[in-house]
Amino acid sequence: MISGGATASNTELSECCSVCESRTLAPFMEVEGKLYLRCGTCQATLMAPGFYLSEQEERAVYQLHDNQPEDPGYRKFLSKLVGPLLAKLSPGAHGLDFGCGPGPALASMFEEAGYPMAVYDPFFRPEREVLNQAYDFVTCTEVVEHLHQPAQVFRQLDALVKPGGWLGIMTCFQNADDRFATWHYRRDPTHVVFYREETFAWLAAHFGWELEVPRKDVALFRKRA
Repeated sequence: MISGGATASNTELSECCSVCESRTLAPFMEVEGKLYLRCGTCQATLMAPGFYLSEQEERAVYQLHDNQPEDPGYRKFLSKLVGPLLAKLSPGAHGLDFGCGPGPALASMFEEAGYPMAVYDPFFRPEREVLNQAYDFVTCTEVVEHLHQPAQVFRQLDALVKPGGWLGIMTCFQNADDRFATWHYRRDPTHVVFYREETFAWLAAHFGWELEVPRKDVALFRKRA
């Protein structure tokens, strides 16, 4: 559906879905002058690329985040992913926190549990040498909603996970279309792609991963050995 008389150019509608690269995008909704599209294949909801922030603007928003590794509230939030993933890991598993942000709290939590971690973030920890090896597990918390090229990044994540390893993703799943316009997650200007559980099911089928959704807003993928 389109609210508020939204229109979409032929260019926008002829583009591939940034998640599954299919050509099944359709106009979904216009909110506050921004156009959102829905993919008929993977069910992702996408902000039209013409409304993305510039790299400088995006970085400025991230620098406002104050997620300190020692903050108990932030640690409780991250535990939604940490707890279920820890239950899957073998002793000595080596992990990568992909998109760790300025304060790698998640990596600290895994290290405290006995799992060595590497970290990567294109803005704050851009040392790409950590991307030249594969890991027993990779985590992405509050990352995938920011991706301008998610299909490319998911291929990269698949290569970063060893056979039999785990990919843990945390993001707010998009469910209620009637509340999309007022949804807090949509209002973050750096959030450009919104995933439904069906989107993650599509990704799992596409890559041959096994999918578990152990709790709200958490997807665990196991790469087949």
